[in-house]
Amino acid sequence: MAKTQAAAVEDPAEEPPSAMWGLDPLFSAFARLFVRDILHMTESTQVPGIYFYNSHPIYKVDVLGTVVYKREREDFFCYGVDDGTGVINCLCWKNDRLKEEEDPNKSEGKPSDAAQGAFNPIIELKKLQQAQKNLCCLEIGELLRVRGPVKTSRQQREIMASTYYKVNDPVMTAQIAWMMEVPQLYRLCYDKPLQHSATSVTALTPISKAKDIIQTFFKQRSVSVFRPYDVQDLLQPLISCQTQTTSVDEEPVAGPSVCQQLRQLLRETLEILHKEGIIYRKVKSQDEVYQVTAQDKDLLITVKDIIREDTKREKYAEKGCHILHILSAVRQRFSLNVNRAALERVLKSLECNSDIISTSGDHYTMF
Repeated sequence: MAKTQAAAVEDPAEEPPSAMWGLDPLFSAFARLFVRDILHMTESTQVPGIYFYNSHPIYKVDVLGTVVYKREREDFFCYGVDDGTGVINCLCWKNDRLKEEEDPNKSEGKPSDAAQGAFNPIIELKKLQQAQKNLCCLEIGELLRVRGPVKTSRQQREIMASTYYKVNDPVMTAQIAWMMEVPQLYRLCYDKPLQHSATSVTALTPISKAKDIIQTFFKQRSVSVFRPYDVQDLLQPLISCQTQTTSVDEEPVAGPSVCQQLRQLLRETLEILHKEGIIYRKVKSQDEVYQVTAQDKDLLITVKDIIREDTKREKYAEKGCHILHILSAVRQRFSLNVNRAALERVLKSLECNSDIISTSGDHYTMF
C-alpha cells in the first residue's frame, strides 16, 4: 500500500483556530488515513486529542489492516494492525457478553433429546454469541477493520476502537477495494488544505478572539492561577479595532466607554472559559481568583487519588468509577465549584498520561 504524497508536517503557528474546525467536514468524520500518516500527524496545541493532517483537524480514523501481534487482557484486546505503511496499536474493549462467554464458572446448558431437531432459542442465541466472538477475537494474520478516536499514550500513538471486527477476505476483494479508494480520498480531499474564505475569518466574534488570546497566554506563561486584571490588558487591541472600524461619517452616539466595553468583553469571555471547564474558581470570595484547570496539579492529584481509592472497592472494581461519582467526590474533598467540563478535561489529561483508562459508559479505572 503506497501513498502518493508524503504527509505534511504542520507548523503550530499555522494551526487554524478551534472556532474554524467545525467548517471542515473531516472534523466529524472517520478519516481513512494510512497508518504512517496517523503516526506522524501533529497534535493540536489548543486541544489535546485533536490532530492535524495538512491543516485538516482529525480525531477519529478508519483503518483496515493485518493483525501482526496480539495481546489479550481481561477487559480488552490490543492488536497491532499493519496496513502496509506502518503498524499502530488498536485497543479493542470486550463487551459484557463476550466476557460472560469466557467465564469458566458459567456452565453451558445442553439441549434435551426432545428439543433436538426443533427450533431452540437458547441454541440459536449461543450460535449468535459464537459468531460475534469469532468476529471480535482475531489471530495473527487475519484482517481487521477498526474505527475510533486517536490517542497518544506514553508518547505512542494508538486507536481506541469504538467499532472493530474481523473481515473475511479470502480473495482480497475488500483489500483491493480499500487500496483503490483511499488514494482517491487523498487526492480529492485529504491532500487539499481547507481554504477558509476571508469572510469566514473576519466573522470571528470578539469573544472567540479573546478566548484564543487568553488561552495562548496560559500556555506561553504556564499560568496556573490568575486574576481578571492579569489578562484584561491583553484584550485591549480587540476593543481598539472595534472603535477604529466605526465609520467617520456616522454621528457619535452615546454608549459604553472603552473601559466598560473591555470589562464586559472580559467578563463574558471568562464565563465561557468557565463553562467549557478551561478555568474554575476553587474558592468564591471577594478576591476574584481563577485556577487554570490544565495547570492545577492539586486537582489532578485529587482526581487520581479518588479513582485509585474507590476502584479498590468491590462496587467499582469491575467497571471503574462513573464520572458523576468522581465529580461528587471531588466536590466533597476538593472544591464545590468544580464543574463537569473541568473534570472531563482533567480525566482526559490523566488518560493521555496513561494514569487512568476509560471504560464503557463514562467509567474510569486505574491503568
